[in-house]
Amino acid sequence: MLPKVLFIYNPSSGDEPITAHFDKIIELYQAKGYRLIFHRLTFDNRDDEALAEVDDTYAHLLLAGGDGSVNHMVNLIKGRGIELPVAILPSGTANDFAFLLGMPHSIVESCKAILDGHPHGMDLGLVNGRYFVNVFSCGLFTDVSQKTPTTWKNNLGKIAYYINGIGDLPNFRPMQLSITTDGGNFEGSAIIFFVFNGRTAGTLPLAYLSEGDDGLLDVLILKGNTPLDTVRTAVRYLPRFLARKSYPSGIVHIRCSRLHAVALHNEHTDIDGQPGPSFPIDITCEHAVLNAIVPKNYNNTK
Repeated sequence: MLPKVLFIYNPSSGDEPITAHFDKIIELYQAKGYRLIFHRLTFDNRDDEALAEVDDTYAHLLLAGGDGSVNHMVNLIKGRGIELPVAILPSGTANDFAFLLGMPHSIVESCKAILDGHPHGMDLGLVNGRYFVNVFSCGLFTDVSQKTPTTWKNNLGKIAYYINGIGDLPNFRPMQLSITTDGGNFEGSAIIFFVFNGRTAGTLPLAYLSEGDDGLLDVLILKGNTPLDTVRTAVRYLPRFLARKSYPSGIVHIRCSRLHAVALHNEHTDIDGQPGPSFPIDITCEHAVLNAIVPKNYNNTK
């Protein structure tokens, strides 16, 4: 009997439906001796029920979607204690985690890379009992993915996030945060607060020193009181960002394996483009707990 692969896909992700690639994906998998079992993401209990069928006759799980879809399924996979390798096809808008794994931008080339690749232990962030694959965030612009309509994302791509985020400016107020970590502390006024397991947000390599398999999280805090402070910090940050040298004084950078944070107000949070938990928060880096398939030449280069 041919080994099976459970192919879980989000038909609404990205500007080109993953279904347009089905025949080629099936062809490539059949050529390697696999039989695909399909499940269409529903974001309800049917997704968990699909995982209940997984047993030792499955070779790996294949996920097609953006970071939010991957987040949803990884939480279900970990909840069921499934240790099978997980492969990710980048079919969403930003695909930050898939690109961290070294996946090509092309669906077909990513499929080939998966079939020629190997499992590798990747870290996950864990915030108040929920996993995230790429980034936890709060503050200015950080819930824009939740607010941006799917049709905007599909038609405009990443620029839809930036367009929709402008509407946040009139209602902006700074956050008052107290953050303690095993790598350093912060207390004061902040505009944006990131905790990266990955390296990019909307494909922008904001956490350019981050790695996805080192047992550490990269915390970035943009200090300030107004959006103008963000602009000033960005102007100082850009030359160093392009040169990959250092963060300017307006950005606090901490590397840690765990942190605790409280906020004066109940700030909205985001994990991988999905609504996140309420403050106070506790975040840990869960080292090498996701058995992810990476290309054969994967070396986590920045």
